Amino acid sequence: MNGSREAIAQFAEQWAVPMSEALQVAVAVPHPYLQLMSELLPQLALAAQDCAPEEKGAHTGQVSAGMLVDWGCQFVIIGHSERRSDQGESDALIAEKVHAAQRAGLKAVLCVGESHAAREAGDHKTIVSSQLQAALAGVDASLLLVAYEPIWAIGTGLTASTAQVEEMHAVIKGELVSHFGNDTSVPVLYGGSVTADNARSLFDCAGVDGALVGGASLSAASFSEITQAGLAQLQV
Repeated sequence: MNGSREAIAQFAEQWAVPMSEALQVAVAVPHPYLQLMSELLPQLALAAQDCAPEEKGAHTGQVSAGMLVDWGCQFVIIGHSERRSDQGESDALIAEKVHAAQRAGLKAVLCVGESHAAREAGDHKTIVSSQLQAALAGVDASLLLVAYEPIWAIGTGLTASTAQVEEMHAVIKGELVSHFGNDTSVPVLYGGSVTADNARSLFDCAGVDGALVGGASLSAASFSEITQAGLAQLQV
Protein backbone atom coordinates (compact mmCIF):
# COMPACT_ATOMS: atom_id res chain seq x y z
CA MET A 1 0.00 0.00 0.00
CA ASN A 2 2.52 2.51 -1.28
CA GLY A 3 2.51 5.04 -4.08
CA SER A 4 0.91 8.16 -5.53
CA ARG A 5 0.46 9.62 -8.99
CA GLU A 6 3.68 11.57 -8.47
CA ALA A 7 5.59 8.47 -7.31
CA ILE A 8 4.38 6.41 -10.28
CA ALA A 9 5.37 9.17 -12.70
CA GLN A 10 8.80 9.48 -11.09
CA PHE A 11 9.30 5.71 -11.27
CA ALA A 12 8.44 5.75 -14.98
CA GLU A 13 10.87 8.60 -15.65
CA GLN A 14 13.73 6.78 -13.92
CA TRP A 15 13.12 3.36 -15.46
CA ALA A 16 15.78 2.82 -18.10
CA VAL A 17 16.28 -0.94 -18.41
CA PRO A 18 16.17 -2.19 -22.01
CA MET A 19 13.65 -4.99 -22.19
CA SER A 20 14.54 -8.48 -23.31
CA GLU A 21 12.28 -11.24 -24.59
CA ALA A 22 14.20 -13.61 -22.32
CA LEU A 23 13.14 -11.86 -19.10
CA GLN A 24 9.62 -10.80 -18.20
CA VAL A 25 9.18 -7.94 -15.74
CA ALA A 26 5.83 -7.14 -14.14
CA VAL A 27 4.92 -4.38 -11.71
CA ALA A 28 2.21 -4.86 -9.07
CA VAL A 29 1.07 -1.37 -8.14
CA PRO A 30 -2.07 -0.77 -6.01
CA HIS A 31 -5.34 -1.04 -7.95
CA PRO A 32 -5.92 2.73 -8.38
CA TYR A 33 -2.58 3.13 -10.21
CA LEU A 34 -2.76 0.20 -12.63
CA GLN A 35 -4.02 2.26 -15.55
CA LEU A 36 -1.51 5.06 -14.98
CA MET A 37 1.37 2.59 -14.83
CA SER A 38 0.22 0.91 -18.05
CA GLU A 39 0.12 4.28 -19.79
CA LEU A 40 3.55 5.42 -18.57
CA LEU A 41 5.43 2.10 -18.89
CA PRO A 42 3.59 -0.03 -21.46
CA GLN A 43 6.70 -2.21 -21.91
CA LEU A 44 6.25 -3.69 -18.43
CA ALA A 45 3.59 -6.29 -17.69
CA LEU A 46 0.90 -5.38 -15.16
CA ALA A 47 0.21 -7.39 -12.03
CA ALA A 48 -2.39 -6.81 -9.32
CA GLN A 49 -1.80 -7.40 -5.62
CA ASP A 50 -4.98 -9.39 -5.01
CA CYS A 51 -8.34 -10.35 -6.50
CA ALA A 52 -11.72 -11.47 -5.21
CA PRO A 53 -12.80 -15.09 -5.37
CA GLU A 54 -16.15 -14.02 -6.83
CA GLU A 55 -16.66 -13.02 -10.47
CA LYS A 56 -19.19 -10.23 -9.75
CA GLY A 57 -22.07 -9.27 -7.51
CA ALA A 58 -22.81 -7.57 -4.20
CA HIS A 59 -19.28 -7.62 -2.81
CA THR A 60 -18.57 -3.98 -1.99
CA GLY A 61 -14.89 -3.09 -1.99
CA GLN A 62 -13.80 -6.19 -3.89
CA VAL A 63 -12.05 -6.25 -7.29
CA SER A 64 -12.67 -9.23 -9.55
CA ALA A 65 -10.15 -11.00 -11.74
CA GLY A 66 -12.20 -10.03 -14.79
CA MET A 67 -11.88 -6.35 -13.88
CA LEU A 68 -8.11 -6.79 -13.65
CA VAL A 69 -8.04 -8.29 -17.13
CA ASP A 70 -10.06 -5.27 -18.31
CA TRP A 71 -7.29 -3.06 -16.91
CA GLY A 72 -4.71 -5.02 -18.88
CA CYS A 73 -3.30 -7.15 -16.07
CA GLN A 74 -1.54 -10.39 -16.92
CA PHE A 75 -0.69 -11.47 -13.37
CA VAL A 76 -2.20 -11.30 -9.90
CA ILE A 77 -0.46 -12.01 -6.58
CA ILE A 78 -2.50 -14.37 -4.40
CA GLY A 79 -1.90 -15.49 -0.83
CA HIS A 80 0.81 -12.98 -0.02
CA SER A 81 2.04 -13.40 3.55
CA GLU A 82 0.57 -10.01 4.49
CA ARG A 83 -2.86 -11.05 3.19
CA ARG A 84 -2.61 -14.30 5.13
CA SER A 85 -1.63 -12.52 8.37
CA ASP A 86 -3.38 -9.12 8.16
CA GLN A 87 -6.63 -10.31 6.54
CA GLY A 88 -6.60 -13.83 7.93
CA GLU A 89 -6.84 -15.45 4.50
CA SER A 90 -7.13 -19.23 4.71
CA ASP A 91 -5.67 -21.81 2.35
CA ALA A 92 -9.22 -22.53 1.16
CA LEU A 93 -9.89 -18.88 0.27
CA ILE A 94 -6.54 -18.60 -1.48
CA ALA A 95 -7.39 -21.66 -3.56
CA GLU A 96 -10.69 -20.04 -4.59
CA LYS A 97 -8.83 -16.91 -5.65
CA VAL A 98 -6.34 -18.89 -7.74
CA HIS A 99 -9.20 -20.56 -9.58
CA ALA A 100 -11.01 -17.24 -10.07
CA ALA A 101 -7.86 -15.65 -11.48
CA GLN A 102 -7.23 -18.49 -13.90
CA ARG A 103 -10.84 -18.57 -15.10
CA ALA A 104 -10.38 -14.95 -16.13
CA GLY A 105 -7.11 -15.78 -17.92
CA LEU A 106 -4.73 -14.29 -15.36
CA LYS A 107 -1.50 -15.93 -14.27
CA ALA A 108 -1.71 -16.49 -10.53
CA VAL A 109 1.41 -15.82 -8.47
CA LEU A 110 0.73 -18.13 -5.52
CA CYS A 111 2.69 -17.14 -2.42
CA VAL A 112 3.76 -19.71 0.17
CA GLY A 113 6.12 -19.48 3.12
CA GLU A 114 6.70 -20.19 6.79
CA SER A 115 6.95 -18.02 9.91
CA HIS A 116 10.02 -17.75 12.11
CA ALA A 117 8.35 -19.92 14.73
CA ALA A 118 7.67 -22.63 12.15
CA ARG A 119 11.23 -22.45 10.90
CA GLU A 120 12.62 -22.73 14.44
CA ALA A 121 10.33 -25.69 15.14
CA GLY A 122 11.52 -27.47 12.01
CA ASP A 123 8.05 -27.38 10.44
CA HIS A 124 8.97 -25.21 7.45
CA LYS A 125 8.86 -27.96 4.83
CA THR A 126 5.57 -29.37 6.12
CA ILE A 127 3.86 -25.98 6.20
CA VAL A 128 4.94 -24.93 2.72
CA SER A 129 4.00 -28.33 1.28
CA SER A 130 0.59 -28.08 2.97
CA GLN A 131 0.00 -24.59 1.54
CA LEU A 132 0.78 -25.86 -1.94
CA GLN A 133 -1.33 -29.00 -1.68
CA ALA A 134 -4.32 -26.92 -0.55
CA ALA A 135 -4.13 -24.68 -3.61
CA LEU A 136 -3.10 -26.91 -6.51
CA ALA A 137 -6.20 -29.05 -7.05
CA GLY A 138 -7.74 -28.22 -10.42
CA VAL A 139 -5.14 -25.56 -11.20
CA ASP A 140 -3.84 -24.87 -14.71
CA ALA A 141 -0.04 -25.16 -14.55
CA SER A 142 0.35 -22.88 -17.59
CA LEU A 143 -1.29 -20.04 -15.62
CA LEU A 144 0.65 -20.51 -12.40
CA LEU A 145 3.78 -19.17 -10.73
CA VAL A 146 4.79 -19.95 -7.15
CA ALA A 147 6.60 -17.43 -4.95
CA TYR A 148 8.44 -18.65 -1.85
CA GLU A 149 8.31 -16.04 0.93
CA PRO A 150 10.20 -16.93 4.10
CA ILE A 151 8.12 -14.62 6.30
CA TRP A 152 10.91 -14.47 8.88
CA ALA A 153 13.22 -12.90 6.29
CA ILE A 154 10.90 -10.05 5.28
CA GLY A 155 11.65 -6.72 6.95
CA THR A 156 13.24 -8.41 9.97
CA GLY A 157 16.93 -8.01 9.29
CA LEU A 158 17.23 -11.78 8.95
CA THR A 159 18.37 -13.20 5.63
CA ALA A 160 17.80 -16.65 4.16
CA SER A 161 21.04 -18.41 3.30
CA THR A 162 21.75 -19.86 -0.12
CA ALA A 163 21.31 -23.33 1.34
CA GLN A 164 17.94 -22.44 2.87
CA VAL A 165 16.70 -20.92 -0.39
CA GLU A 166 17.78 -23.92 -2.43
CA GLU A 167 16.32 -26.36 0.09
CA MET A 168 12.87 -24.76 0.01
CA HIS A 169 12.80 -24.28 -3.75
CA ALA A 170 13.62 -27.98 -4.08
CA VAL A 171 10.69 -28.79 -1.76
CA ILE A 172 8.35 -26.63 -3.85
CA LYS A 173 9.51 -28.04 -7.14
CA GLY A 174 9.10 -31.52 -5.72
CA GLU A 175 5.48 -30.78 -4.84
CA LEU A 176 4.87 -29.34 -8.30
CA VAL A 177 6.32 -32.42 -9.98
CA SER A 178 4.25 -34.65 -7.72
CA HIS A 179 1.09 -32.80 -8.72
CA PHE A 180 1.67 -31.90 -12.38
CA GLY A 181 4.25 -34.46 -13.49
CA ASN A 182 7.92 -34.38 -14.43
CA ASP A 183 7.42 -32.07 -17.41
CA THR A 184 6.02 -29.21 -15.31
CA SER A 185 7.56 -25.81 -16.01
CA VAL A 186 5.88 -23.74 -13.29
CA PRO A 187 8.32 -20.93 -12.37
CA VAL A 188 9.28 -20.66 -8.70
CA LEU A 189 10.22 -17.16 -7.55
CA TYR A 190 12.06 -16.14 -4.39
CA GLY A 191 10.49 -13.35 -2.36
CA GLY A 192 12.36 -12.74 0.90
CA SER A 193 13.81 -9.21 1.04
CA VAL A 194 15.27 -9.25 -2.46
CA THR A 195 17.57 -6.26 -2.97
CA ALA A 196 20.00 -4.97 -5.56
CA ASP A 197 22.83 -6.23 -3.33
CA ASN A 198 21.66 -9.84 -3.03
CA ALA A 199 19.75 -10.34 -6.29
CA ARG A 200 22.64 -11.86 -8.24
CA SER A 201 23.44 -14.43 -5.55
CA LEU A 202 19.75 -15.34 -5.27
CA PHE A 203 19.41 -15.77 -9.03
CA ASP A 204 22.44 -18.07 -8.89
CA CYS A 205 20.63 -20.41 -6.48
CA ALA A 206 19.46 -23.74 -7.86
CA GLY A 207 15.71 -23.77 -8.43
CA VAL A 208 15.24 -19.98 -8.38
CA ASP A 209 13.49 -18.88 -11.58
CA GLY A 210 12.93 -15.24 -10.68
CA ALA A 211 12.06 -12.88 -7.85
CA LEU A 212 9.03 -11.38 -6.16
CA VAL A 213 10.43 -8.01 -5.12
CA GLY A 214 8.93 -6.03 -2.25
CA GLY A 215 10.31 -2.80 -0.81
CA ALA A 216 13.20 -2.62 -3.27
CA SER A 217 10.71 -2.24 -6.12
CA LEU A 218 9.54 1.14 -4.82
CA SER A 219 12.71 2.67 -6.25
CA ALA A 220 13.17 2.48 -10.01
CA ALA A 221 16.93 2.55 -9.47
CA SER A 222 17.05 -0.49 -7.17
CA PHE A 223 14.40 -2.40 -9.13
CA SER A 224 16.36 -1.70 -12.32
CA GLU A 225 19.50 -3.16 -10.73
CA ILE A 226 17.59 -6.30 -9.74
CA THR A 227 16.28 -6.60 -13.30
CA GLN A 228 19.80 -6.21 -14.66
CA ALA A 229 20.95 -9.00 -12.33
CA GLY A 230 18.25 -11.21 -13.80
CA LEU A 231 19.36 -10.40 -17.33
CA ALA A 232 22.98 -11.11 -16.42
CA GLN A 233 22.03 -14.51 -15.03
CA LEU A 234 20.27 -15.42 -18.29
CA GLN A 235 23.44 -14.60 -20.22
CA VAL A 236 25.65 -16.94 -18.13
